[in-house]
Amino acid sequence: MTTRHNNLKASRPATSYGNLSENMSSDERFQNETLRPVIKFQKDLFIEVFRNYITKHKSMFYDLTTPKKIIFIENAIQKDIKFRNAIKGMIIGQFTVDEYLAYIENSSALNKRMMNIVKDQLVSNLQVLDSQLAKVV
Repeated sequence: MTTRHNNLKASRPATSYGNLSENMSSDERFQNETLRPVIKFQKDLFIEVFRNYITKHKSMFYDLTTPKKIIFIENAIQKDIKFRNAIKGMIIGQFTVDEYLAYIENSSALNKRMMNIVKDQLVSNLQVLDSQLAKVV
């Protein structure tokens, strides 16, 4: 194994993301073994990237109700292709070569899983986003 491979694997959180069974699909296995640890590792970066997204788009995000904030996050991830591609790049850049080769076999389905996990992570960190705003103001 290369040094890069070992360093990437070692930097990821060592938590379990569900039981790995022989019956699960290769996409689900990739999600639990690769996507979830990488996205968890990048959590703080994604929060800052999203805060920057809000600032750049001069949004009134912080004035929205919680349900509308969730819709705003969903729209940013699903409809803003530049933002979506930036997020994908941050995740794919943390793949080992073997993981990348597995990813390109079914990238479309894995991209959907990837974006759903990031969306859920941002939604679950709404309170963090709001508390960081309070420090700025």
